[in-house]
Amino acid sequence: MKLITWNIQWCRGVDGRVDPRRIIEHARRLADFDVLCLQEVASNFGMLGGSEGEDQFALLAALAPEHTAIAGVAVDIPDGKGCRRLFGNMVLSRYPVARVIRHALPYPPEPGFKTMPRLLIEAVVEAPFGPLRVMTTHCEFNSQRQRAAQVAAMRAIQQEAASFEREDDKHVGDGGTFKWVARPSAAILTADFNMRADNPALAQLAAPFDDGTPAFRDAWRVLHGETPQPHTVGVYDHAQWPEAHACDFVFVSENLVPRLTRIVVDQDSAASDHQPILIELAD
Repeated sequence: MKLITWNIQWCRGVDGRVDPRRIIEHARRLADFDVLCLQEVASNFGMLGGSEGEDQFALLAALAPEHTAIAGVAVDIPDGKGCRRLFGNMVLSRYPVARVIRHALPYPPEPGFKTMPRLLIEAVVEAPFGPLRVMTTHCEFNSQRQRAAQVAAMRAIQQEAASFEREDDKHVGDGGTFKWVARPSAAILTADFNMRADNPALAQLAAPFDDGTPAFRDAWRVLHGETPQPHTVGVYDHAQWPEAHACDFVFVSENLVPRLTRIVVDQDSAASDHQPILIELAD
């Protein structure tokens, strides 16, 4: 299984050009991806630099027709002309998708800070080795309080899925809206966490659970130990990021660690202000 995660900055490259095709083409050069997790996808946001208000959710889906496209809209506001402006995340999966849950993450008031709502996509995908949950989100940038609350929510989501798994044989459903779909504890969590590796909230994300729920493990640290993860912002865009650092990470649940074989932070692309990350899991 090959998964790429990437904050694509509404498809805007360091050259200022908005180009959804360039995003998909570079992702394909990086790997023949089975799953692509994207953050900062926009529709009808013509005021964003370089954008003409194009529906990037639709354009990106059309560029990967062999994948199921899942949109997760966090910001949904009127444009004053009878339509909506949308901004959020996206998952493209070549594997069958059994269930999608869109979790609104905590958004406590933070006076004096520019903040926006955040959303986590959870998709149960049927990988060759069995079902797992792929999750992607984009944490708050300006508020540490909101980031900490969002991390706590991600942990609660993992605990909830594990509790469903423990009681899987007791659930009932039907073929309609009450159809039962398992939520495995095996999970991959990708995000632009908008915090550095030494942030206490990120350490809390990987803390053990006291109920046997498989904990999250930083995929880079699993494979590379204490070697620092390469930078994911500020590699090419020095205007927005005067100091390069890593803020995009991939976590896997403990029960997926034995399958984790590779993680690469691509340093070649300037198609966004962030660098894409590739992970591979063995069958």
